[in-house]
Amino acid sequence: MPAPIAFDDVARALAAGGSTVHAAEAHGCLCGALCARRVYLPAEWLEELLPDGPAPGANVAVATAGPLKSLFDRSRAVLEAREMEFEPLLPPDDAALDERVEALGAWAQGFLYGFGAAGPFKPGTLSTAVAEVLTDFAEVARAGAVGSESGEVEEGALAELVEFIRIGVQLVYDELIDLRAAQTTSTARH
Repeated sequence: MPAPIAFDDVARALAAGGSTVHAAEAHGCLCGALCARRVYLPAEWLEELLPDGPAPGANVAVATAGPLKSLFDRSRAVLEAREMEFEPLLPPDDAALDERVEALGAWAQGFLYGFGAAGPFKPGTLSTAVAEVLTDFAEVARAGAVGSESGEVEEGALAELVEFIRIGVQLVYDELIDLRAAQTTSTARH
C-alpha cells in the first residue's frame, strides 16, 4: 500500500479549489458515501465539497487532482480490500490535542453526512451493528474541549476513539456489501 495521504496536503488542495470544508470532514463525507453507495464518483464528492462550484480564482485543477484524487482512490481501495487498514484522515500526532479532537469530531460529522446524503436505505434495512456504529459516530461528532484530564489520559482516550472509528468504518462497509450490490445506478445517485 502506498504511503498515507498527508492531512495538510488535503487541506491545501481543498483551499486551492475554494472549499471551506475541513479536511477531516471531507474525508469523513467521502467514507460515509463509499459505505452507502455502490457507485460513488470523485466528481460527486467534489460537488459536495464545492456545492456552489469553485470560488473565483480557485485552482480547480489542483483540487481535482493530486491529494484529493489520491485520497479518493486510496480510501476506496482500502475499504474494498477489507484488510482493516483503513485510517481516518486526521492531523498528525504532533498537532495540538484540541486540534486533533476537533478534527475527529469533524470527521465523524462528515461521515454521517456522507452516509445520510448518499444512502438510499429504507427504514429497517440497516443491521443493529450498523445502527449502533452510526449512533456512536454521532456521539464522536460532538467531541469537545480537552483539558479536564492529564495529557496522557486524553491522548489515550483520543487513540481509543480513532481506533473505534477505524474499525467502525470497516464494519459498516463490510456489513453493507449486499445492500450496495443490490443498488441500481438510478437509486445510487442522490
